[in-house]
Amino acid sequence: MILNPIPWPNGARCAVAITFDMDADSLVHIAHGRRAPDLVSATSMLRYGPEIGVPRILETWRRMEITQTFFVPAWCAETYPRAVEAMVAAGHEVALHSYIHEQSFDFSREEEWYWLQRAKAALHRVSGVVPRGWRAPMYSFSRHSAELLVEEGFAYDSSLMGDDIPYLLETPRGRLVELPGHWGSDDYPQYAHTPEVGYSVPVKAPSDAIRNYRDEFEAHYEHGGLWIGIWHPFLTGRLTRWHHIERFLLEIRERNDVWFAPLARIADHVLALERSGAWQPRRHELPFYAEPVSLHGADGPAADRDPPRERRTPDHGEDR
Repeated sequence: MILNPIPWPNGARCAVAITFDMDADSLVHIAHGRRAPDLVSATSMLRYGPEIGVPRILETWRRMEITQTFFVPAWCAETYPRAVEAMVAAGHEVALHSYIHEQSFDFSREEEWYWLQRAKAALHRVSGVVPRGWRAPMYSFSRHSAELLVEEGFAYDSSLMGDDIPYLLETPRGRLVELPGHWGSDDYPQYAHTPEVGYSVPVKAPSDAIRNYRDEFEAHYEHGGLWIGIWHPFLTGRLTRWHHIERFLLEIRERNDVWFAPLARIADHVLALERSGAWQPRRHELPFYAEPVSLHGADGPAADRDPPRERRTPDHGEDR
């Protein structure tokens, strides 16, 4: 079913990366601004991620003897440095997930570049590591994002959904490895009853979520794909969910033909295969569209434009 299967290291049948986005309470601040200090219950739920979920997850990774990737907004790293320091000390990859969960496609190119540079520098200060990877909050990858990431020296992105295996994003400035996921492997549709930040779903039992994840994994295992879990410590890291998820992951770990790896290592593998000529990834040229598509043709009115909407620009009292 995968027409151009990628050879995984040591004959592995598939690759697995269980990634965690440590958003913490950036979500209430970006959504509500001045009202955020009064959202105490929502904040407590979100702080559970770095304070309780992350140590729990790290202990499981230690027992499984694997290293994985954590995507961290830089504000969250500044606010919860011990969580990030623990990730780095255990050998895990810390990649960038915005400054304070701002959405990239809400900005002009110049604004997006400003926040990318600021976030990258802040995460570097806390972690001691220059991030190599990026995931846009809520997959908010703009027409400018790929080019800006190349200019800032990133090796890969994990925001897009255009394949079941890695591929390349080609831009006028250079290229990135794309390590794709999709909503089917995200834990928001399973667990995210967070009305304060505008996302409410009926909360599923862990057994239902695991049934979904197992179906996703088994298809990738059968066909040689890359299965990426896009999970959050404040959701999947809760006690009951992690109790059951850990058992599921340990079952996968017992298979000797599954490659668990952080995303940076997977990106390096893709580029090494390409350089050697052993395998050639698909390529997507970005942006897909430089301008909006007119629905009225050349003789009609100008291209339809989106209605105005509120801009959620981070504001921490610093002049730009």
